[in-house]
Amino acid sequence: MNHTAHAATTPHTHDSGGQAEILDLDEEVLAEHTASITAWLPVTEDPRHVVDLGCGTGAGTFALLARFPEAEVTAVDASEGHLHRLRARAEALGLADRVRTVLTDLDAEWPDLGRPDLVWASASMHHLADPDRALRAVHERLAPGGLFAVVELAGFPRFLPPDAPAERPGVEERCHDALAHLYAQHVPHRGADWGPKLTSAGFTVEGERTITVNVEGARGETVGRYAVSGLSRLRDKAAPSLAAEDLAALDRLLDTDGPFSILRRDDLAVRTERTVWAARRA
Repeated sequence: MNHTAHAATTPHTHDSGGQAEILDLDEEVLAEHTASITAWLPVTEDPRHVVDLGCGTGAGTFALLARFPEAEVTAVDASEGHLHRLRARAEALGLADRVRTVLTDLDAEWPDLGRPDLVWASASMHHLADPDRALRAVHERLAPGGLFAVVELAGFPRFLPPDAPAERPGVEERCHDALAHLYAQHVPHRGADWGPKLTSAGFTVEGERTITVNVEGARGETVGRYAVSGLSRLRDKAAPSLAAEDLAALDRLLDTDGPFSILRRDDLAVRTERTVWAARRA
C-alpha cells in the first residue's frame, strides 16, 4: 500500500505530547470495550477497506486490523505527530502493508479516501465544526451497503467517587461543571444523539449500543497513569474557575510521591459510558 498521503489542506502539524499520551493510555485502558464494539458491529461480510476518521494514535485502527484480518485501513487525522506514532507502531507490529495514513483537516476539503466498506469514527465527529456535512460526505463515499460506526464517550471519564477526597468532596465533579460552559461554546456537538443526524444524512441506523465502562484501578498501573494524566489536564483547564481549596486538593491528589496521591487510593477507577451507532448506506 501507499503508506502516507497528504491532502491539499492546511492541517495541524504540531502535536501535543500530552494529548498523544492520553490517547495511548485511553487505548490501553479501554481496549476490552473497543474490542467488544468491533465484535458487535453488524457487518454483512468482513470489510476489505476500512477508514478510521480522526484516528489519533491508532486505538481504532489497530482494533479494526485485529477484528478484520483481511482488511486494509486508511487512518485519517489532522495531527502529523499522531500519524507518525501510528505508522511507527504499524511498522513495529509488522502491519505497515495494511495501513495507509492521510493527513487532513476534515472541516476542509475531503481527500480521496476510496470506496470503503466500513468507516469508523471514534470520539472524532463531535470535534468537527460541521459534523452534518461530514456525515453526508461519509455517506457519499461509502460503498453501497457499507457501514458507518460512530463511537462517542459520554464525557471525559471520572476517576474518583463523588464523595472524594474527604477534605474537598466532589472536587472532580466541580472540574467538569467548570468546563461545561467552555465545552458548550467550543465543542457544541459533544454529547449529541447521532442517530437522528445519521438518518438525516441518508443512513439507516441498524443498531445503537451503550457500554458502561468501570475499570478498577487495582487492575493495573496503567489506570493510575491514565488518572494522573487525565486529572492533570482537567485541573489545568478548570483552574480559572476553581476555588483555591479545590486546587490545593487536586494538587495533593496529583502529587504522585505524596501521601494523598491518587495512586494510593483503593477506590480509583475509570468510569464513563461509550455509545456506538451503526448505520448503513442502503
